[in-house]
Amino acid sequence: MTTRRVHHPLFARVFVWLMSHESREQLEHRRELLDGLSGRVVEVGAGNGRNFALYPDQVSEVVAVEPEPYLRRLAVQAAGSAPVPVRVIDGLADRLPFDPGAFDAAVTSLVLCSVFDQGQALAELHRVIRPGGELRFYEHVVADEARLARAQRLADRLFWPHVGGGCHTSRDTGGAITAAGFQLQRCTRLSVRPSPLMALVAPHILGAALRP
Repeated sequence: MTTRRVHHPLFARVFVWLMSHESREQLEHRRELLDGLSGRVVEVGAGNGRNFALYPDQVSEVVAVEPEPYLRRLAVQAAGSAPVPVRVIDGLADRLPFDPGAFDAAVTSLVLCSVFDQGQALAELHRVIRPGGELRFYEHVVADEARLARAQRLADRLFWPHVGGGCHTSRDTGGAITAAGFQLQRCTRLSVRPSPLMALVAPHILGAALRP
């Protein structure tokens, strides 16, 4: 069990609503995120289990870590109909309860924006992925465009994390992945903007990094 409580009951329900209204393009991004994975996989911040149905048959087990109680209950339900074995546990990204090198790959999907300590979370992922394994990521990030990046930083200082379950719009997650010791294999920048209200979180990255 976690020692730091993660409880965002209102945002968790908004998040589930947003996931249920993802576009076909966003679904394809998720398919690309998971394509080609095999072996034992840890998914950190699994939310309501949105990815579970998309894991390829070559995956032998998914261990899904989700600290938010409402989302974790939904993830357990989603695990029951997944095409691969999925075990859902309570846990924090920066304190993963696994042995070093326990997994062939790790998946993060719209979670590194909201983890308490992004650097420590990535250090933990680096620890639990075996040498030669992969980190797959699909995350919204700080914008390349200066005006939007300024707006993101202002939103993060004033209100966004407070209404968004700890989410930050202006994190340089790609830079943090390399700083944690991963080697980027591919990283595509995307603009994902299903509505004008989502402009601050439109910049995304999708890709894979090697754990040397």
